[in-house]
Amino acid sequence: MHVVYPAVLAALLFSIGVYGVLARRNTILVLMSVELMLNAVNLNLVAFDVWLRDALHGGQVLTLFVIVIAAAELGVGLAIVLAVFRNRRTVALDQVHDLAEPGADREAEAAHARDGAS
Repeated sequence: MHVVYPAVLAALLFSIGVYGVLARRNTILVLMSVELMLNAVNLNLVAFDVWLRDALHGGQVLTLFVIVIAAAELGVGLAIVLAVFRNRRTVALDQVHDLAEPGADREAEAAHARDGAS
């Protein structure tokens, strides 16, 4: 098996994922793009494991770890997105730039002014 074909496919998938992370403003689509990048990494790990004919199959074992970590990352990411949506009613990254409570800036400025005055 030529290692070039899976490597080119993985590079293409990774590039699409990077474009999705940089260009998209929807949090769900950004998470999907990160998962696409992780799948490209998995494809590379398996392809190079087959190409090198590793007796311990380290690439395949590492792929399983990456899949588990990706699933945990997706679960935590979706939980954060759900919590932000419940509070802000949006999942657009442009509108969720400030995660502080409304009015928290004024309280912080008042506390800073009070501490600086004494």
